[in-house]
Amino acid sequence: MTPSSTADRTVVHLVRHGEVHNPERVLYGRLPEFHLSPLGREMAELVAAHLADHDVTHVISSPLERARETAAPIAAAHDLEVELDARALEAENAFEGRAVAGGKGIFRDPKMWRLMVNPMRPSWGEPYVDLAARMQAAVDDARELGRGHEVVIVSHQAPIWMLRLAIEGRRFVHDPRRRECSLASLTSLTYVGDELESLAYSEPAAALLPQAQAGAGA
Repeated sequence: MTPSSTADRTVVHLVRHGEVHNPERVLYGRLPEFHLSPLGREMAELVAAHLADHDVTHVISSPLERARETAAPIAAAHDLEVELDARALEAENAFEGRAVAGGKGIFRDPKMWRLMVNPMRPSWGEPYVDLAARMQAAVDDARELGRGHEVVIVSHQAPIWMLRLAIEGRRFVHDPRRRECSLASLTSLTYVGDELESLAYSEPAAALLPQAQAGAGA
């Protein structure tokens, strides 16, 4: 690739929100009033500190509370307002509000089995291809907004991971336990002009991850 000037280089950081207060361990999906836990707020502050010296010109967030609360300290560190983009919203999921761990898990309820017949689409929610497409559109617009600088989009695990699979040309069908998209992680897309130059993954809150609740979330 021909060397490019700094003005041609744009970075879009896809940030997954921090840990959510979820004592009932339900799949919260798009349900309202699921806020960051105290640990989640610590995670958000670590991400903000990690990005404090970066040339961030826009901070964009999913409309859900946990994403906005993760975006807030990042925006404050750059004296910016949080901008909302519904395309960064969590995936639709027919299982939201139900327990996903223990004896009340969705896989133990025969009434839920009809929703599990097609994991390739998936049959329980928003098609993976649609999820990746709307996230790519959000990234494309963010790249235009922050051309020559850096932009942050705070979103959720499934939208970020589906976009990554699409970018890397991998199959959408996967084991969710193998997603490389931990709480408060960054998936950073570097563009030269309109061409993707590289994709990098980092975990600014890695030291806090062992304390996070397992078995629920999004």
